[in-house]
Amino acid sequence: MSATPERRTRLTPGDIRARKGGAPIACLTAYTTPMARLMDRACDLVLVGDSLGMVLHGLPSTLGVTMEMMILHGRAVARGIERACLVVDMPFGSYEESPEQAMRNAARLVAETGCQAVKLEGGQHMAGTVRFLVERGIPVMGHVGLTPQSVNALGGYKVQGRGEDGARVAADAQALSEAGAFAVVLEKLPESLGARITEGIAAPTIGIGAGAGCDGQVLVVDDILGLFADFQPKFVRRYADLGRAAEAAIASYAEDVRARRFPAPEHGFADQGKPA
Repeated sequence: MSATPERRTRLTPGDIRARKGGAPIACLTAYTTPMARLMDRACDLVLVGDSLGMVLHGLPSTLGVTMEMMILHGRAVARGIERACLVVDMPFGSYEESPEQAMRNAARLVAETGCQAVKLEGGQHMAGTVRFLVERGIPVMGHVGLTPQSVNALGGYKVQGRGEDGARVAADAQALSEAGAFAVVLEKLPESLGARITEGIAAPTIGIGAGAGCDGQVLVVDDILGLFADFQPKFVRRYADLGRAAEAAIASYAEDVRARRFPAPEHGFADQGKPA
């Protein structure tokens, strides 16, 4: 009789919260099953970010992303996850109106994707909604600093929290932590502010352009793989250059087709009963 395959323990939002001040938390975005499978062993958190609107669908911002899009990609990523904690973004317009609206849509995301938590943007003004969801069994990851869904109000993708504005961002993070968020994303902040917020709140912080002092880090996987060959945010380290490699491979394929070098005999099928 074959041995029962070893089943890896799935990380939970509670496990992530317990990592505060411990081993740094590794997080990446995923939008597809194959990519989720590649990162499941290495990452603690996998985020289905609404950045998929720009990365996969060619939208100019995250504002056009719908619940249906998040559910579609959330389901795909869930099929590739066995170990990592899975979080799905709540898209713009799905939670801002009221805690009740947020609950309906968060419950739908959890039920239809199998994710373990949702992420929403906003600081002190969203603390009541975070508390409402958490008290009703929906773990929430917060997101302060540069919040892409508020890009029009913020005047672009600019660094937040400089000077006196740092107190506001710190208060935002504190409010979400006190409301029960199991983690808080800090995006595009001065490094010193990211470190101060991390030291001052109970929830672990996940930085994206907020310095090494955070409890963890998150990046868009397409950025670290170099799939956007001509675009690299300052806070991204590129670990591969797959975009240019893919471009070269596609060009080689097209050249082979036009020169009739592909398909070659080894890529074809013989008639039945005849040797290949």
